[in-house]
Amino acid sequence: MNKKKKPLHMGGKLLTLLQLLLSVGLLAVVWNSGLLPMKYIIVLGIVLLVLFGITFGLQYLKNKVYIVGLVLSIIISIGLTFGIVYMVKADKLMADVGGATYKTDNMIVVVKNESPANNLLDAKGFRFGMQTAIDQENNKLMQEDIEKAVGREIIVEKYDSLTDEAEALLEGRIEAAIYNEAFAGIIEDSVEGYADQVRILYQYGINTEIEQEETNIEEPFNIYISGIDVAGPITTNSRSDVNIIMTVNPNTKKILLTTTPRDYYVKIPGISGEQKDKLTHAGIYGVDVSMNTLESIYGIDITYYARVNFTSLINIVDALGGVDVNSDYAFKTLYKGFEIQQGMNHLNGEQALGFARERYSFEDGDNQRGRNQEAILTAILNKAMSPAILTNANQIIASVSDSVETNMTQDEMAKFINQQLADASAWSIESIAAAGTGDQQTCYSSGDQILYVMNPDEASVQAAAEKMKQVLESK
Repeated sequence: MNKKKKPLHMGGKLLTLLQLLLSVGLLAVVWNSGLLPMKYIIVLGIVLLVLFGITFGLQYLKNKVYIVGLVLSIIISIGLTFGIVYMVKADKLMADVGGATYKTDNMIVVVKNESPANNLLDAKGFRFGMQTAIDQENNKLMQEDIEKAVGREIIVEKYDSLTDEAEALLEGRIEAAIYNEAFAGIIEDSVEGYADQVRILYQYGINTEIEQEETNIEEPFNIYISGIDVAGPITTNSRSDVNIIMTVNPNTKKILLTTTPRDYYVKIPGISGEQKDKLTHAGIYGVDVSMNTLESIYGIDITYYARVNFTSLINIVDALGGVDVNSDYAFKTLYKGFEIQQGMNHLNGEQALGFARERYSFEDGDNQRGRNQEAILTAILNKAMSPAILTNANQIIASVSDSVETNMTQDEMAKFINQQLADASAWSIESIAAAGTGDQQTCYSSGDQILYVMNPDEASVQAAAEKMKQVLESK
């Protein structure tokens, strides 16, 4: 007597084969992304193979049990589809964030709030103010753009400083002012209430290519992390309130975070000549100028940079599910009044921002703020270097794609993440901070105005430089 063959539901068989194809597709996308270490890919492959074996085998069972396999295969296939979309999207978002090659000077025309002009054509008969102390090339390009837009030459009154130009606008001696938006903070520091009395009438972005070095993410390197607090495109030049050098040695799994106070009183190579300025003002001329300034301070080479605005700090921390930060002091933040306890604190994005910004609660002021910023970055790195980041990577990248930029390429970012995930527990993170003493001096970017600055403590600078060298050269 012939034995009956076990039933094989044809629809179930086709569905499980589709599941198999999707499994292969996901593995291929993950492999091509370069994000996951091989051990994770192998585990993922084994899990997907086992799931295929289960759903395919269930198609041979009697009493309609194959339906369970059918439903399970549908659920798995949906999950695989989402996984493929997730990885493709993450890959694209990394490409959007990485590979930065230019900086932007956002030139603006500013008028008083009550000005009758609603557009540039309305202002073609105005007297325009322009300072002659700095940034002359961009001023020239801006004037040419305005004259092209209005179809005639404009009347230009020239002033010795940004402050003189701003005061002339408020006093009605000119009807419009032309300057680089990156200098707005300097004007606001010297002319009380200026920002509340003016509005931007017109803006023109000038892109300048940043020279790129040959890079190798598998060798020790320095990356400059610049924290800014501005709206608009992340490529726009602006003052840098956070200046951290992250020294990474992939061979020894060591990371060193070196903080330099924003008010450090130093020369800006290629910009200020022999005159000194605040480190934060170097960012006005571009992230590459900030890098050059830090290189001259410490006698090092900085290969990569990452610019992050404060909005992205909130998004990153929240996407990670919060971070655990150790605080040296108990204090209340000026930003939104968060209570910080001495010792370990679990902070969400807003709390982390308040923690990173605070300086008035400390006798050591900016120096302690720098240490707190290192503590936040250390907490983010510790959380990001755990496998838990895999479930949040897409959300993190998506939430910061408009507020983060780096000259790391997509492939270099993938390799860096891969290195961290391959053995996250082996990485050690140390911190060091340059120190200084407060002073009042004139600065290159602000003319004759007396500003608070910090004179570098050369012993702390030398100690930081030596520590970076040790990390880079360790085998």
